[in-house]
Amino acid sequence: MTIPFIEPFRIKVVEKVKMTTKEERQMALVKAHLNLFNVPGEDVYIDLLTDSGTNAMSDEQWAGMMRGDESYAGAKSFYRFEKAVQEILGFEYVLPTHQGRAAEGMLFSSLVKKGQSVPNNRHFDTTQANLLVLGANPVDFTVPEGEDSTIDLPFKGNMDLEKLKEFIQAVGVENIPLGMLTITNNSAAGQPVSMDNIRQTAEIYHSYGIPFFLDACRFAENAWFIKIRDPKYANTPVKDIVLEMCSYADGCTMSAKKDALVNIGGFIAFRDPELKQKIAQNLIVHEGFLTYGGLAGRDLEAIAVGLHEGIDEDYLNYREAHTRYLGKVLVEAGLPVYMPTGGHAVYVDGGKALPHIPPSQFPAVALANALYLAGGVRTVEIGSLMFEHLDPQAGKPVYAPLELLRFAIPRRVYTRSHLDYIGESAFECMKEAELIRGLRVKWAPPVLRHFMAQLEEV
Repeated sequence: MTIPFIEPFRIKVVEKVKMTTKEERQMALVKAHLNLFNVPGEDVYIDLLTDSGTNAMSDEQWAGMMRGDESYAGAKSFYRFEKAVQEILGFEYVLPTHQGRAAEGMLFSSLVKKGQSVPNNRHFDTTQANLLVLGANPVDFTVPEGEDSTIDLPFKGNMDLEKLKEFIQAVGVENIPLGMLTITNNSAAGQPVSMDNIRQTAEIYHSYGIPFFLDACRFAENAWFIKIRDPKYANTPVKDIVLEMCSYADGCTMSAKKDALVNIGGFIAFRDPELKQKIAQNLIVHEGFLTYGGLAGRDLEAIAVGLHEGIDEDYLNYREAHTRYLGKVLVEAGLPVYMPTGGHAVYVDGGKALPHIPPSQFPAVALANALYLAGGVRTVEIGSLMFEHLDPQAGKPVYAPLELLRFAIPRRVYTRSHLDYIGESAFECMKEAELIRGLRVKWAPPVLRHFMAQLEEV
């Protein structure tokens, strides 16, 4: 067999997409103030902005939605959702939320006080923002090799354990209300975290009496990487790997819009009934009653089915190979791809692709705009537009470790021919890479500025 991967599903429903001209895309980009978040979806031919909520749901998920019980309190759909979380992740208690950032907000607003710190291997944008708006301090300790886009190692998303211990001792346990670990590590090029690192991170937190929570958005993909990259787990079913990963944690936040294969939804899961009660009071005020949490019963049904489908090994094998194939295509197009490729996305080192543009002028954003103009392909920057911040002591801007451009692949949406087209667009884009100009911010809000920023060329 010469075929590197094949989809373990058949297509039942299709959606027509519109191919625009370069002139139309230029006009759309100008109207969007050079920010692809502001471009209407109908003006995008292949949308790799995010893998969050952009999934194609299965026939079983759609069938489950027809069973949705919309009772305000105690709906049957909630109990099916709860059972799925208990069986797959192993946490006894769960509260649904409308999406992952709401789960983070409920957790942090219940536990974190102004001036306190929350360590993580690397916070993603909404996780970081939920802490910043509370006046708290998100701190990141990804291993150093995670900042090298060329070295090919299996678990570059790991927590730097020595730095974590040093930080806890320096800041003091009383100033750390909880600790986090993101699996896979989205801000660090979607790199997975090893089982040993998950366990050792838990041991450090627990040795100081610090509650340990996973950011579990892509838990299934992380488990798959453990299976294929750690020889100790080569013969272990993914469902057992997931249970072991979660067994080390006191709870998790989850955006179901990723590995639960749905379009909306999230949850907080934990072991402590007292913590559930504390968070539940906040949840009722901001999200909804405990058994729906801002979701319809049909959404809970889709999540319950999707959690099971997300750990299917035939699907995960296809998913990883599909993503790896896009990485190969982009390398052939002349882009410096972050190695190794992750599970949900391919990341390109924008700083290396456009070395004439400094971090202060957002090379990955400039590359994203050029790629959109070339072929109508939308991607997203994971770099200094998203993560730049001011060093309060030095009074100088601190740029992101890498200026990454993320090609996030919606689950079960695009075929190999779409990936080949992305490669052709990238090749056209890089023909005149030296002509791509840097950008500066005309206006942006103080938090999560990349979503709404208005930009102009330098």
